[in-house]
Amino acid sequence: MNSITRSLRWLLTKPISWLVKVNSVPADVEQELGIDKTKPILYLMQTESFTDQVALQKSAEQLNLPDPFSLIEYAGRKQKRRFSIEHPKSLLTSKIRPVNIEDTFTEMFTEHREYPELDLQVVPVFVTWGRSAGREKSGFAQLVASTASPNWLRKMFIVLYFGRDNFVSYSPAVSTRYLADQHGSDQQIAQKLIRVARTHFQRKRQTLSGPTLLERSTLYNAVLGSESVKVAINEEVSDKSINPTEARAQAKKYVDEIAADYREGLIRIGDRLLGRIWNKVYDGIDIEHSERVRELAQHGHEIIYVPCHRSHMDYLLLTYVIYHEGLVTPHIAAGINLNFWPAGPILRRCGAFFLRRSFAGNKLYTAVFREYLDLLFNKGYSVKYFPEGGRSRTGRLLPPKTGMLAMTLQTIIKGINRPVSIVPVYIGYEHVMEVKSYMKELKGKSKKKESPVQVFSAIRKLKNYGHGFVNFGQPIGLTTFLDDSVPDWRDHQESSERKPKWLTPAVNQLATTIMSRINRASALNGTALLALCLLSSKTMIMSKKELINAIGDFLKLFSEVPYSDDSTLPDECAEDLVDRTLALNRFEQSQDEFGEMVSPKDGTAVFLTFYRNNIIHMFAISSLIAGVVFNAKRLEKKEILSYVKRLFPLLKREFFMHQSVEEALEYSEALIAHFKQTGMLNQKGKYITVPEPSHPSFNTFWLLSRTMQETWQRYAVVLRILEGESSISRATLERQSVTIAERLSTLYGLSSPEFYDKNVLATFIAALKDNDLIDSTEDGALAFNEATAALKEAIEPLVSDEIIQHLEQI
Repeated sequence: MNSITRSLRWLLTKPISWLVKVNSVPADVEQELGIDKTKPILYLMQTESFTDQVALQKSAEQLNLPDPFSLIEYAGRKQKRRFSIEHPKSLLTSKIRPVNIEDTFTEMFTEHREYPELDLQVVPVFVTWGRSAGREKSGFAQLVASTASPNWLRKMFIVLYFGRDNFVSYSPAVSTRYLADQHGSDQQIAQKLIRVARTHFQRKRQTLSGPTLLERSTLYNAVLGSESVKVAINEEVSDKSINPTEARAQAKKYVDEIAADYREGLIRIGDRLLGRIWNKVYDGIDIEHSERVRELAQHGHEIIYVPCHRSHMDYLLLTYVIYHEGLVTPHIAAGINLNFWPAGPILRRCGAFFLRRSFAGNKLYTAVFREYLDLLFNKGYSVKYFPEGGRSRTGRLLPPKTGMLAMTLQTIIKGINRPVSIVPVYIGYEHVMEVKSYMKELKGKSKKKESPVQVFSAIRKLKNYGHGFVNFGQPIGLTTFLDDSVPDWRDHQESSERKPKWLTPAVNQLATTIMSRINRASALNGTALLALCLLSSKTMIMSKKELINAIGDFLKLFSEVPYSDDSTLPDECAEDLVDRTLALNRFEQSQDEFGEMVSPKDGTAVFLTFYRNNIIHMFAISSLIAGVVFNAKRLEKKEILSYVKRLFPLLKREFFMHQSVEEALEYSEALIAHFKQTGMLNQKGKYITVPEPSHPSFNTFWLLSRTMQETWQRYAVVLRILEGESSISRATLERQSVTIAERLSTLYGLSSPEFYDKNVLATFIAALKDNDLIDSTEDGALAFNEATAALKEAIEPLVSDEIIQHLEQI
């Protein structure tokens, strides 16, 4: 390149660089895409555009990839490194002119035959400016929308308008050696490469921008013109003795109440605001397994995100993450309680659609909502809804509400022209801003209605909340799920039956699978680990040295015996993790002559249960093993595994654990092996025993044995009541269990509100029934039997003596 060309390029590059802020997707091209930076790299782009090339240059510099303007040497000569398949449109016509690179690639493949060792990586790179999908009607927004290969004048407006919203998206590299070894002439191989690249770039545009947005008039016509809504309108006319015009007007009001009014511009503004908020609120957001979702999008899947729900922040955080991972931001199902000014209009323009807590008795509303949801799926919009139905006040996953899942499966049954996949998402925090109000609600205080005052008050109080965590779980392909669970489901596609008999069991199975995959993708974090340790100690105070040692042991445990392939651990050592967590000022630190002490701040121990409950399922089996051995002092391994086999089905139901009984037993064997290796368990002949008190990890193992203590106590309460009654109704059993649990909580200072939570107790009672551990009488009452007695004998040794004594007195 001569000096004049270099100078000209430098003069043009500088002002463009000032305008452009690049987002590289993915951020780690080596791990996710398998691109080898040590091998020669060529870039293949859609359009021969200088501004696109400058954006690629900035991105390549960020990712430590070769400069696209540099030359590459192979086959004994230097060649340019970047290629494009299209010229920009001309200023006067909309025709796209192809670039004549067929001869270039043909010659390249010919050289591969002359140089058998030659192997280059062709990396497809798609550059987009803004994320506008466009609307059905034209306007200024359409003028600057980033369309395929725009002319230079339009591109100038695009860069000026969207320069700060530039995305450079990389795809897996294609080996030129692999292509050269294919059947066909060099020219045919080159033609195939160009043809596949053109299709690939079209899919990339769809992946990043999504389908065209519907005008309101089209939305009304699609929903109100559907057969099911017409039938519901006619029933409304008949039932309420009103005329069809009034009924249709009511249906239209429901559309306005429900439907999102997505504005890409507001998303861009929100991205800037949220970026500042996250920098103020969190010192990092850890994102894992996003490549799964990108792969689904690349293959044209309709994506439904189903995250756990622990804070109002979930709405914003997940959408922000999805946007920055180069994916289409979803339409979000939000409770009607959030449709207040100014939050409602803002959320609606960010893609929220609103639903009532109950559809019961309102056939017209139900029909309108179903058709709107069907429309979103069929048009290819990604969707997000919370399967728990509301925020968890305890930190545990709530039993799922299945209404949205049922409507989703009904849409599949009706027929949809693309594969649909559900993506479970784990969202976790080191601090949740609503946790104080949650504890008040659990103790009986009524929930405050959302209002502008609440919103502004919450924003004003924002401060450093530590890390946030977003882990994308294993996707569930709904067609595959139905094929496995209901092989003949396609027979119902032509049926007029809206709700086939198999639907409810299938929905329940799907809901349980989703919740277990959310928990499978859990993230251990500093606050949760400190909370778990302090709440497991009898006095809720520990020396900092003990705390670091215990957390170090736990991190080693989950590093060597992972809870699952999807769960994540902090990448810090225990000491750094504890120091960073204490710096958040959520714990009390004191000093005595022997060293530093850590405890909950006054009155905050109850808050820590929320964070512990985020991860307690990860400790359930290891805590059971520790508790059994500590109680018995010595046991054979088969006896420990027998305990696990008996109690795991109850834990699985309560904590949405993903393992089968067989997998839980295999996991238990791996845990026992780890405990023996680290000295937390000793093998003496055929017996396994607890470590000596002098062992460095004795305290860790003792804490582990106490982690599930409240769970065993709650089980003991229910089983004692069942034993004392010949038969008892389920409602009475739940009521008496709550009463006794509340008494124990008061007497013994148990800090966890979910200890006497009706829903948690009801889940255990349901698990007893599902596992045939209690009998059902003809009138539906529950009765103690031999299996219940055996379970009680297994549970009570795990419970502290003072609790058992008090239960006997009651």
